[in-house]
Amino acid sequence: MAVCPEIDPASPLQFVINAAAGSSDADAKREIIETALRAAGRRGDMLFSRPAALTFASQHAANRAIATRTAVVAVDGDGTLNTVAQAAHAVGCAMGVVPQGTFNYFARTHGVPADPAEAARLLLGWTPLPVQVAAVNDRVFLVNASLGLYPDLLEDREVHKARFGRSRWVAFWAAGATLLRAQRHLRMHIEQGATVRDVRALTLFVGNNRLQLEQLGVQPQIQPESGPVRAPEDGSITAVMLRPIGTLSMIRLMLHGAMGTLGEAQSVERFEFEHMVVRPTLVHGRRGVKVAFDGEVTRMRAPLDFRVLAKPLYLLMPRPDNAATDAVIDAAIDTATLPQRTGG
Repeated sequence: MAVCPEIDPASPLQFVINAAAGSSDADAKREIIETALRAAGRRGDMLFSRPAALTFASQHAANRAIATRTAVVAVDGDGTLNTVAQAAHAVGCAMGVVPQGTFNYFARTHGVPADPAEAARLLLGWTPLPVQVAAVNDRVFLVNASLGLYPDLLEDREVHKARFGRSRWVAFWAAGATLLRAQRHLRMHIEQGATVRDVRALTLFVGNNRLQLEQLGVQPQIQPESGPVRAPEDGSITAVMLRPIGTLSMIRLMLHGAMGTLGEAQSVERFEFEHMVVRPTLVHGRRGVKVAFDGEVTRMRAPLDFRVLAKPLYLLMPRPDNAATDAVIDAAIDTATLPQRTGG
């Protein structure tokens, strides 16, 4: 049976901060963390990193955390959380979150306050608990992974943010502009166990986050009774496919999305799965496909292997009070003894 990592309060927590050292942003983040540490009488090491060096910084911090029986803490938005989670999951150390992004789906789903100062203060008294993570090929994702239109949407959103600032309204406006000019169709060969089919879609979106799916109106089939998601509910993730549609249908689809009823649109297909292999038809000369995961965009070699990981991520969260939730956590830890699923 996998053992939940222990936290030694005497060991300094390892904070990975996405900011250039000496910048005003870095100084503000440092002050938040130092204030929380002083109030709790705890110690912490702060590793400031530019985005290009974030992977190396996360691996270094995670290795130090597992060696000193402490946790690595990600300070920033979902993209930074993903990079730190990749390193923490690989070595098996605990991970904490101080969210500072636009949507913060991962933090909010697991009961982490949106206010960075409050999150930094509270995580010092929290304990590591298992939460479900998924992967596309060898890349862990916490919130979602996708191909087709959605990665284009994210890239356009970053362009608009650079011009008009970081806000949810800018993100929504950028999404609408991208959707209305969507033209490219994605051809995919999808394998789910014995089920094989060929489909055309504008995008394939795979969600591992209950809150984001609920806001879109695409409810997971199995819901927790109440409270944040503490661990894998049923070992599945949700796929959403948008079929090719015209401009008027796209406008109606955008209204569904704005009202949180996307699952009711006729052009949207959704299904739950544990393991799925996707073989997209690539443009001649292309060796990879554009994939987005937790707000970041990269190119990956096909086929794309989407799966729920048997090994959980151990996240610093408040310990639940009721025995029923404890039973769910114990069951989630038991799943870590299962062999990893492989695709191909």
